[in-house]
Amino acid sequence: MGSKLLVIIATGEKQKALTGLMYARNALKQGWLDDVKIVFFGPSEHLIVEDEQVSKQVKDIAVVGESFACKAISDRKGFSGEMEKLGVKVDYVGPIISNFIKDGYLPMVW
Repeated sequence: MGSKLLVIIATGEKQKALTGLMYARNALKQGWLDDVKIVFFGPSEHLIVEDEQVSKQVKDIAVVGESFACKAISDRKGFSGEMEKLGVKVDYVGPIISNFIKDGYLPMVW
């Protein structure tokens, strides 16, 4: 079985989010795992659009990997367009998370 990771960034705390983003970015760029997917959920979505340092990390990750943001939350808060500009796919993440887990991705939540 391959090594597949689902990084879920849910925290609104900048330092925690940056730590999770750093790991995800390095795992993707360095090929530490067979596949890495990233999901932004809840308070992290607000942090992404409000904090320039965090949004830059999110944009950098979008170049090397696939990431998703929760459409229900970003639509409600009015920043789905901003997330998409960073290269993040905006969709309902409940089924996405569930399907990744079913497909053998190990969830790591920050």
